[in-house]
Amino acid sequence: MSGVQTIQVTPDEADQRLDRWFRRRFPALSHGRLEKLLRTGQVRVDGGRVKASTRLATGQTVRVPPLDPAPDAPRPAKPAPEVRESDLKDLRKTILHQDDWLIALNKPAGLATQGGSGLTHHLDAMLDGLKRHPNDERPRLVHRLDKDTSGVLLLARTAKAAKALAEAFRRRETRKVYWALVVGTPKPRAGTIRAGLAKEGGARGERMVHDDTEGKPAITDFQVVDDATGTVCWLWMEPRTGRTHQLRAHALVLGTPILGDGKYGGQGAFLPGAEVARQMHLHARLLSMPHPAGGTLTVEAPLPRHMTEAFRYFGFQPKDAPPLEEIA
Repeated sequence: MSGVQTIQVTPDEADQRLDRWFRRRFPALSHGRLEKLLRTGQVRVDGGRVKASTRLATGQTVRVPPLDPAPDAPRPAKPAPEVRESDLKDLRKTILHQDDWLIALNKPAGLATQGGSGLTHHLDAMLDGLKRHPNDERPRLVHRLDKDTSGVLLLARTAKAAKALAEAFRRRETRKVYWALVVGTPKPRAGTIRAGLAKEGGARGERMVHDDTEGKPAITDFQVVDDATGTVCWLWMEPRTGRTHQLRAHALVLGTPILGDGKYGGQGAFLPGAEVARQMHLHARLLSMPHPAGGTLTVEAPLPRHMTEAFRYFGFQPKDAPPLEEIA
């Protein structure tokens, strides 16, 4: 990797230690190498010197120097992810809204937002393809969605726009509405989940578990929109905080794992005999927030094919969803 990068901290990265932030974004960078970069002032946050234990805040900028291997380290050949023109064409078809400030995409399920853990096909590698002109700034990710979650994803066209959007997320001036199909029906059928979440390792990989003592506070509003004889129900979910895997973990807290989410629900997340895809049925349906140029931007994302087919199979009608203004 050559050249200095300036990366803005996204809302779901807030309160992370700097060393853990580097570990997630640059898994090939050793801890010793990072410590040396910190000691020599090559890594900075908002222009100032920092420590590995420094906790990050939404909207801060991290200066990342060229991460060439140390002089005595082996230099494995690691080609940049190949981006095919056909992939860029498909990505451009997902644009829901764009202007001089931002781009809103309907991210497909199965497309990772960023690389890491051996992933070479991800959205971050394709952002140059969304520039209007060659000399434009590279679009920036404002927030993230899980690889298997579809729906509205915001990108900022400029650093100024990224700062304004990140500030809106930090101040919780945004509304993010998700549609989920879950196995079973929660009781009560509407309410607010207040369940702290902590990271836990295991056979299914790292995931979030309910832990009000050691976990970070996490709040989600929910409402049953419709159900199919108690087997599957359609949930409206609106996170008030932005924890990793928050909706997936909170659906489990309700006792109703998201359909197809084997990581959290195990075999209980699947319905033997049901003619539905084994993909996760979680979709970022709507995002509403202040636009950097003034006014309010509201973007809706159509359901992906596998969820459209599941809605049809269970007899759910998208038109039955309550309007945003009806849910406080």
